[in-house]
Amino acid sequence: MNGTYKGPVPLALPERDVRRKRPPALSFLLRLETLRRVARVLSLLALDYVGVTAALFTALILKLAVRGNLDVHAAWREARHFVPLAYLITVLMFARVDLYADRPRRPGLGRIATAMFQATIIALVFALANGEHFSSYYIFYGSLVFGTFYIAGLRELHLKVTGWLLEQAGYERRALLVGSGKQIEAVAHALAGRARTRVDIVGYISLTPRPQNGLRSLGRLEQLPDVLAAERVQEVIIADPDFPQEQAVELVDLCHGRGVTVHVAPSTMEILIDRAEFVPGQTVPLFTLRPPVFEGIDYALKRSFDLILSTVGLILLSPVLFAIAVAIKLSSRGPAIYRSVRPGMAGKPFHCFKFRTMREHSDQIQADLEPLNEQSGALFKIRQDPRLTPIGRFLRRFSLDELPQLVNVVRGEMSLVGPRPLTMRDFDRLQEWHKKRYRVLPGITGLWQVSGRAELDFDDLVRLDFLYLERWSILLDLSILLKTVPAVLSRRGAF
Repeated sequence: MNGTYKGPVPLALPERDVRRKRPPALSFLLRLETLRRVARVLSLLALDYVGVTAALFTALILKLAVRGNLDVHAAWREARHFVPLAYLITVLMFARVDLYADRPRRPGLGRIATAMFQATIIALVFALANGEHFSSYYIFYGSLVFGTFYIAGLRELHLKVTGWLLEQAGYERRALLVGSGKQIEAVAHALAGRARTRVDIVGYISLTPRPQNGLRSLGRLEQLPDVLAAERVQEVIIADPDFPQEQAVELVDLCHGRGVTVHVAPSTMEILIDRAEFVPGQTVPLFTLRPPVFEGIDYALKRSFDLILSTVGLILLSPVLFAIAVAIKLSSRGPAIYRSVRPGMAGKPFHCFKFRTMREHSDQIQADLEPLNEQSGALFKIRQDPRLTPIGRFLRRFSLDELPQLVNVVRGEMSLVGPRPLTMRDFDRLQEWHKKRYRVLPGITGLWQVSGRAELDFDDLVRLDFLYLERWSILLDLSILLKTVPAVLSRRGAF
């Protein structure tokens, strides 16, 4: 033949029919895996039963205690009357949102709260349709609050205990990354320490030449069959949104033929597709992406949520705020509150309030410190900034300097959760696609703060903002607020 084939190199297919009967030893191991799955579901069902029962009982006990007629036996009898229906609806709602799935796919607090809210509404409608009469509806919203708290706590405990048991038993997910470009590094970084079951990245196979990235290079794609066998790979993760289609089909067939699971890391378009609406009447299926704006009832909910929590926060934290202000005034010259002009929604400037953490006139030497910048992209961060005061360094470390921004939230200039407002210096260096994050009010905290903070690349931080805009809900805001506390206390990536 005179020509040379230049197409993709075909992958070797399995040499046996994957449907044939498995050997006895493998069948025994699969039965053990099935037993583990049954134990997982049964244990979660038992914990959910305890959570639902405890929630109803706690709500009724509290109701009787407030009325001055505390009767434990009466509360227990009434709770037992509601438990069967409440538990059945809760289980059905939980199953609907994969709350009985395996560890890597099982959702957390946000999905638990959503499912509990739906179960409460269904139980309320069913009870009213069944002719039940209530002097108040406290039993519903009371058990909703306690149920979410109890079930989330029990499931988190279950996650830690079973995770420890699996670790002691040597269980791990041996994964191989396949792709090209920096996606391999990005996915490996995201998986490190963040999976619900430890992921052991055995290495990667790159479609294009790659420099050293801290992972083992295991050869070329046509060597995949040998790599799967030699490295005992359990999962293959395609970490490339532009992975060639023909090779992807062959890769999936090969992996499935060997009992290896295949995952695909999401691209930006797959993140956006959750907001897609089908447009009928087209020869090619089309989807319209809804703009990520908060309006109507969504805006009213978010604004009410922000206003109530920020007002309560200012009241409860007022002694702390006063003590910090006094410490700043006594330790260095200058005002306790620093008014930083920052772009808000649609780029409109506003005065962002912060506790002063630097010496007076620090802005004037900003240009001299530019060569020391440790952040990529538009951000300016120095781990050992010479302008910081001793008190300011402590406040920065625990993000206490951001607390005055609760006033900005009350004034409607900021939200509790949203894209962080950048300084004008950083804003002037943004690319046009970065500025789309200013379609909503900036926030005191956001996905930046709970996903690595200053450790992340700037473009990754902006993508987290876009993800937040596309997935926004009150429950997501609540989840981010709850995760902000341990993220700040751990001081991960803060400087």
